[in-house]
Amino acid sequence: MGQPDAAVTPRVALTPAAAALLVTLTELHGPLMFHQSGGCCDGSAPMCYPDGDFKIGGSDVHLGDLRVDGIEKPIGFWMSGSQYEYWKHTHLTVDVVKGRGSGFSVEAPEGVRFLIRSRLFTDDEWRDLNES
Repeated sequence: MGQPDAAVTPRVALTPAAAALLVTLTELHGPLMFHQSGGCCDGSAPMCYPDGDFKIGGSDVHLGDLRVDGIEKPIGFWMSGSQYEYWKHTHLTVDVVKGRGSGFSVEAPEGVRFLIRSRLFTDDEWRDLNES
């Protein structure tokens, strides 16, 4: 349901619950994007914004574009360069749980928040990423 737009091993994916929420949020806000900074205010939570409302910097890393059934435009996922240095060996999965998230992220009024579940890439996945 929520798959990256890539021929190689994806760096980021969605759970079915996160993909379903993104359909609803896209209906409310239009095209979306994610950014994960790891800064003091948002911790390590992925922040979801209307596409273009967060200004991507020159050091931000584009991890992939998430395709979701029912959403025409892929959802870009970006991470700050410094955060990427810590997480580059890690596959990220965006999930959603009940609870109060950041007031800056579009899911906050819905009483849920996005979070990241992570695992290290396997040796084969890491090799695939470095050969592409």
